[in-house]
Amino acid sequence: MTAREALKIFFGYDDFRPLQSEIIESVLAGRDTLALMPTGGGKSVCFQIPTLVMAQDDPNKRLCLVITPLIALMRDQVENLKARGIHAAAIYTGMTYDKQRVALDNCLYGPYHFLYCSPERLESVEFRKRLADLPIGLIAVDEAHCISMWGYDFRPSYLNIATVRALLPDVPVLALTATATPETIDDIQDKLGFAEKNVLRKSFRRENLTYVVRRTNNKPEQLVHILSKVPGSAIVYVRNRKRAQELAAFLHTDYYHAGLTTKERNERQEAWTRGETRVIVATNAFGMGIDKPDVRLVIHYDLPSHLENYYQEAGRAGRDGQTAYAVLLFDPHEDPAKIQQRITNTYPPKEFVEQVYHKTMDFLQIGAGSGLGHRFMLHIDELCHVMKLPVIQTYSALHLLTQAGYIDFEEEHETLPRVQIKVPRHLLGEYNLSTDQAYMLDTLMRSYTGIYTDLQYVREADDKNNHQLLVSLAQRGIITYIPRSVGCSLTMTNERQTEIYLSPAIYEARQERFVAKIKAMLEYAEQDQFCREQVLLAYFGENTTVPCMRCDVCRELSHRIIAE
Repeated sequence: MTAREALKIFFGYDDFRPLQSEIIESVLAGRDTLALMPTGGGKSVCFQIPTLVMAQDDPNKRLCLVITPLIALMRDQVENLKARGIHAAAIYTGMTYDKQRVALDNCLYGPYHFLYCSPERLESVEFRKRLADLPIGLIAVDEAHCISMWGYDFRPSYLNIATVRALLPDVPVLALTATATPETIDDIQDKLGFAEKNVLRKSFRRENLTYVVRRTNNKPEQLVHILSKVPGSAIVYVRNRKRAQELAAFLHTDYYHAGLTTKERNERQEAWTRGETRVIVATNAFGMGIDKPDVRLVIHYDLPSHLENYYQEAGRAGRDGQTAYAVLLFDPHEDPAKIQQRITNTYPPKEFVEQVYHKTMDFLQIGAGSGLGHRFMLHIDELCHVMKLPVIQTYSALHLLTQAGYIDFEEEHETLPRVQIKVPRHLLGEYNLSTDQAYMLDTLMRSYTGIYTDLQYVREADDKNNHQLLVSLAQRGIITYIPRSVGCSLTMTNERQTEIYLSPAIYEARQERFVAKIKAMLEYAEQDQFCREQVLLAYFGENTTVPCMRCDVCRELSHRIIAE
């Protein structure tokens, strides 16, 4: 079966999009490959098709390990593949041990072709042992810029991918990203251990997308004006949750941020995707994995810190190829000072970072030389109140400590509901249970093995009535019930140290790079002499002499020429 035949049989398409066939040919030739494709360019096909072709040729290479940071994206892609008759599995936080084991057994013994997991999952020694036995023919790394210290969204967990390559030395890697500077491109290939440099890229140019910077000292008024002029689905990006909620109330629409539960986020995203909500106000938590081609307008209410972030978020407009707009609202009097302040907020003094480390250890009651491997839920507001720390800089300090390897700090970690039954089954008759309570306990005992010996993740708690039942049982001491919650978590990746050290690579070099990114973002917003698209393309190492003739700068220049 050829790649084109697989495309037709499984996906119903007659031909590939630009660059897809070149990427697939490179993968099928066994070459490590870095593919740069703009948002909506069809990245998933680039690992799905070669996997299906290899499976036909060699059953020992029938499985693709897909590493991606988003659980929602895993679930969506697994369901989409299943709908096409393709077997796929995903392993993610919250799955019971039994379900993980079944998924891995299916990949080993069944006709499965795709196994999705997060980079954090690769930390598990047992998971890595199981991977070594699986018939893996390809490793696909989505959002590959996250592995680079120079990328805008570096995640230390991505460095675990190198351990998988050591387990599977003959398996090629396909790294995929929508945004990467030349420096990041080199770093990705280095961190993933490419046998030789091999980059395939699609132009970052978007013929149907118009970039606009709108200068204003009244952003709410300008926002309403733009939304009234451009019909269709829209996203309004803001910097923080408070702004998201306030602006959504102002516009009488929905908001989305990481402080919502998974259920709430899914409901709001689905309502917007179906068109029931026209405008959604969101932080950058609303991003990767969005599959809505007919977005006509993306507005950035606040300046992003990086052009990478801006380009990726703006690129969610017009994925159907129809006319769309990416508008940045810019207040020339206030925004420059605000974005400069992010430098000191993101890179507080080293002495402060060490102070946060020790105060956090004291707050969590972790003694010197202890704590290794322990995980804690961490309420930042409480930490900062008790220890008298500024909130924003404390977040940044915890992230710097994560990059330095002292801890693993995870923002907005969602704890799924868990239950353990404390009363032996033969004694439950003494508790005068209601019919509903008895039925709930019976359901839990039948559904979850080990629920008497350990806390088990339970899906029943997502129902409001069931939640109340579980609360009532917990109040009577029959069960231990930990409801679903959203917060931060901290895992000790080292024992508590008496002193910490932030190397120049962790602090000074990254601070310098961050300052350069801030400067590039501000220059993009302030300049009015060069085509917006040309500026973006040059930032990503793609130089062109052809202006777009659509952006606000090109239009203004053409009007001047006509007037003269």
